[in-house]
Amino acid sequence: METFKRKRRLTPDDNPLVRAVARLPVRVHTKLLVAFVGTALLVVAVAVLGLRLLGESNDRVTTLGDLQERASQYRRLGEKATQVRSLVGTNADEGFRTFFLPGQPPDSAELRAFMDRYAVGQAKALAEETKPDRLGFIPPREDEEVLQSIRETSRRLQTALLKPESLQRQTEAEQLSGNLRIDASELANAAAAEAKALIAQNASAYESSRNLFIGAAAGAILLGMTLGFVLSWSLIGPIQRIDRRLAATASGDFAGHVEVSNRDELGALATNVNRMNDELRRLYKELETASQHKSDFLASMSHELRTPLNAIIGFSQVLREGMVGDVNDKQAEYLDDILSSGNHLLSLINDVLDLSKVEAGQVELDVAPFSLQEALERGVAMVRERATRDGVQVSLAANPDLDVVAGDERRIRQVIFNLLSNAVKFTPAGGCVDVWATQVNGEVSVSVADAGPGIATEDLKRIFEEFQQTEAGIEQGEGTGLGLALSKRLVELHGGRIWVDSELGSGSTFVFTLPARGV
Repeated sequence: METFKRKRRLTPDDNPLVRAVARLPVRVHTKLLVAFVGTALLVVAVAVLGLRLLGESNDRVTTLGDLQERASQYRRLGEKATQVRSLVGTNADEGFRTFFLPGQPPDSAELRAFMDRYAVGQAKALAEETKPDRLGFIPPREDEEVLQSIRETSRRLQTALLKPESLQRQTEAEQLSGNLRIDASELANAAAAEAKALIAQNASAYESSRNLFIGAAAGAILLGMTLGFVLSWSLIGPIQRIDRRLAATASGDFAGHVEVSNRDELGALATNVNRMNDELRRLYKELETASQHKSDFLASMSHELRTPLNAIIGFSQVLREGMVGDVNDKQAEYLDDILSSGNHLLSLINDVLDLSKVEAGQVELDVAPFSLQEALERGVAMVRERATRDGVQVSLAANPDLDVVAGDERRIRQVIFNLLSNAVKFTPAGGCVDVWATQVNGEVSVSVADAGPGIATEDLKRIFEEFQQTEAGIEQGEGTGLGLALSKRLVELHGGRIWVDSELGSGSTFVFTLPARGV
């Protein structure tokens, strides 16, 4: 029992969260609106997060580009500082003379003066390159301090180079030019290190942003699916239970009630379904009681009516045959009318009695093997007199492969006679009624086709109900609409089916089937 409860708790309909949502005292429209808005907010949140992550990535790329530009400019400053340092070095004149002034003596005073002037120009150019308008960007405060140091060192170097030639002057110039190179290298190295760090940070940030976005998207999907699952089953579950209850009610089971915990329109619907079920159960019991009373009344009255009616018919036959004296023509005509009406009334009473017994479940079939072909021949013989009188031909197709079947012969002959009587009655003079029987797919089928006026489509099912007739039947003035209803119930008691294929103006073909037992 515990296992069964645990299994039921895992079903969507019994999920605690689903039941909690179902119990919310709000309308279905509001629940759906909340679900749609919640889903939209989740989508918006994921979109906003994605835009933010893209913006941060774009900012890092822009910053990295600026850093690379700074590093490039600082490397250019370093190259210029290195050039200045080479111009003021102890052995600078030899390299400079060999490259620029080949053939001049190495101790040329003119060469030294030229190199000093060139070094002053390069130092001045280096100072100019450190200004923001030449760099192409505004350097950070920490870089600005170093750049300011480069400008100050460059100015001092220019002053030192303009002094008269001496060892102290050379030493000071070499020291200042070395400081320029150190400061410029420091800027370049710092910018390169910062760019490298930013690249590493960008890679790490990309991975973090990717994981964050995937996690947020997965969370949004999970929340959306959970919201959809909970809301849908808070609606689908009650609808399914109501549908099962309605199906049971439609099949005649009024014992149960539908259990719906919703406090919305579905809860109200379930309450109304239960109320309708109870009302239908009450009405069904009343109808069963009334039907039973009707059946009892009809059975009793039919039995009570048949006794005096048999006496009327019997005495009328005695008088008609002249057993108590001769009758004149007028009296004979009246006696014929009495006999015809009496037999018609007796047939009607018998049909009512048989139908009431079938409805009350009091008919027990006497199933035994019998010749279906012989039953069809007897039925044709019973209607042949009237058919001949009305100018109608009745033909029975022989089927040597079909003879003995199992069933209640008297009831099957009753069905055959009802169908043949209707066929002869509705077939005009000169017409033909065809009867045949076949065996197909484990069933024996009997068909009776007439050449009558046909039946409208809307009447094809109605004619098998009690006291229902077509317009042609009403115009005939014969019958009460019980023959086909009784035939239908007798065939169904045998486990068969009965139907009609017909169109207005094209005649009708009535077919009934029986299981091929004993064939």
